[in-house]
Amino acid sequence: QVQLVESGGGLVQAGGSLRLSCAASGRTFSSYAMGWFRQAPGKEREFVAAISWSGHSTYYADSVKGRFTISRDNAKNTVYLQMNSLKPEDTAVYYCAAALKPYYSGSLYDYWGQGTQVTVSS
Repeated sequence: QVQLVESGGGLVQAGGSLRLSCAASGRTFSSYAMGWFRQAPGKEREFVAAISWSGHSTYYADSVKGRFTISRDNAKNTVYLQMNSLKPEDTAVYYCAAALKPYYSGSLYDYWGQGTQVTVSS
């Protein structure tokens, strides 16, 4: 069992930066790949980024490539999402999730956090 708690969301102006954190409980965190997803009002949940259990492999949605960076610290049981050059279209609730592999599909993730709101003003 893995419990996930996101933090770091907030209100930021376009062009600004935020860093989201996802703290995991449980001794098996380092066994899981981690992903970030987001859901804007009236839209479906979408993949943002994922990272392998070792941190050596990362994957990004085209819409955030070059602006967002996913990383993890297995000693701290935490995964991060550094978001730079934010745009109003990045506004959404951001969720972290855990899976055996860094899948693109959210349906393949086993554990989810409660989400953190990110709002980017123009």
